[in-house]
Amino acid sequence: MVRLDRIYTKAGDSGQTGLSDGSRVSKASLRITAIGAVDEANSAIGVARLQAHGHFDVMLARIQNDMFDLGADLSAPEDGRKGESRLRIAPVQVERLEREIDTMNENLSPLTSFVLPGGTPLSAHLHLARAIARRAEAAIAALAAQEDINPAALHYANRLSDHLFVMARAANDGGKGDVLWVPGKNR
Repeated sequence: MVRLDRIYTKAGDSGQTGLSDGSRVSKASLRITAIGAVDEANSAIGVARLQAHGHFDVMLARIQNDMFDLGADLSAPEDGRKGESRLRIAPVQVERLEREIDTMNENLSPLTSFVLPGGTPLSAHLHLARAIARRAEAAIAALAAQEDINPAALHYANRLSDHLFVMARAANDGGKGDVLWVPGKNR
């Protein structure tokens, strides 16, 4: 369990921070950028939860916990050791997102255009969280291009933006309140 008695330690004053394996890296590293983007996406989901109720809130609460798992996964560099107790995103977490996407999507009409972010307050907040989650996914992909990471971490980030998109549509009266893009409408 985590216990924090002091919030500031001054250990990062030189522009470096510690990873969960004890190593130190630049705060500008791809790994820290990815962890920060995951944290930002999690914060946006927290804002969306202010509008969420029932099963949406339950799903978002689970996702927020998973996002901390994702941050913990990214904070422990892959070193090839197997069987360790490091926290990693597991394929079952990705599969749960896929099941939830499929369940929510069953009740939505097929799209005929791209959806503009907006609609209900919950949908608008979910679209913002989705856009931030996509940035987190890009940061994780950049890290994966340079270093070995748990593949399920990138899979989770990819499914998360899809999940938030489908949930945003569901929060717009089952997609009936979606605001659709009309190409060239204002020319």
